[in-house]
Amino acid sequence: MLKPSLFILLFFLTSCLALAQDVKALKNVTVSFIETLPDEQKSAVEFDFSDSLRTKWTNLPLGLAPRSGVKYGDLSEDSKIKFHKMLSTILSSQGYLKVFSIMQVDDILHEIMEIAYQREQMNENTIKMIRTLDWDYGNYFIALLGDVEKDDTWGLKFEGHHISLNLTVSGDRFSMTPLFLGSDPAVVEVTQYAGLRPLSKEEDYGFWFVNTLDDAQKAKATLSEKVPGDILTSPGRDQWIKEFKGIKGSELNADQQKILHYLIEEYVNNLDHPKAEEYLAILHARGMDEVYFSWIGSYEPMKAHYYMIHSPDFIIEYDNVGFLDNANHIHTIWRENGNDFGEDILKQHRLAHQH
Repeated sequence: MLKPSLFILLFFLTSCLALAQDVKALKNVTVSFIETLPDEQKSAVEFDFSDSLRTKWTNLPLGLAPRSGVKYGDLSEDSKIKFHKMLSTILSSQGYLKVFSIMQVDDILHEIMEIAYQREQMNENTIKMIRTLDWDYGNYFIALLGDVEKDDTWGLKFEGHHISLNLTVSGDRFSMTPLFLGSDPAVVEVTQYAGLRPLSKEEDYGFWFVNTLDDAQKAKATLSEKVPGDILTSPGRDQWIKEFKGIKGSELNADQQKILHYLIEEYVNNLDHPKAEEYLAILHARGMDEVYFSWIGSYEPMKAHYYMIHSPDFIIEYDNVGFLDNANHIHTIWRENGNDFGEDILKQHRLAHQH
């Protein structure tokens, strides 16, 4: 039987090999994508790695926050096929399908608003303002940072309304945080797509977990604050929270810890398996006892609610608010402590390659 220390060493070596293979695959599919672009799109998609664009992000629609890079909707069919291959290399099948469901929901949202206008549920000025937001399946932008083919340090940003995907590659390692996914509506209630829920388990597992808590546990987990209008680590705020609030994992029973683990896995497993396993190994090394869970708002769907899962290694935030008493608009984020935009892996790479 292997000693625990030897098992951890073998797991680390195997993980390093898998991630090195992943980096090679990421580079290959990204170069294949670049090769499909005409010259003007190649010029538009490529930025210096030092460009400030790399470490800026927003989830706002294009009409409120113009993006740099190449617009997805302007890609040729061949380029779109290669780009899908890139995303399905970075993400697991569930993460990949969530991203494109969120993009599709932007088209649906546009249709929902036009239906509301036709039914006289909003006035002329409101629909004119909404149309300027540019909700559209094609209004997402791709930017590449650095020379993907020649450099061992480079990045990818894919961003638009309710999506901010930030990949940083450094040597044989890569970072995927911050990773923002949202959905408006959270559940489509009209059109042929009625019932569609791109982020269903983020919501369902949150309610499942919080409603397993007994009264004393629920009181400890629930913060007496107003439900935030957005995630707390949104672009205009501090990107890391140092204070731990809510109920600690050590205060949960085994079944409750298991359900909380399911909820964490729902976020981590958006990434391709080797990267997801790396993050889960960090979680398991720390242990569920050190994870905090906090909740704000209603314990029932379609009413405003929020939760945070917080450990020394990561933060998960989920926010579901809406208009009046109908909470139907989800924001989520996954953040790795000290490694947003590859901060930690870039630092380690520089130290290892000092001249």
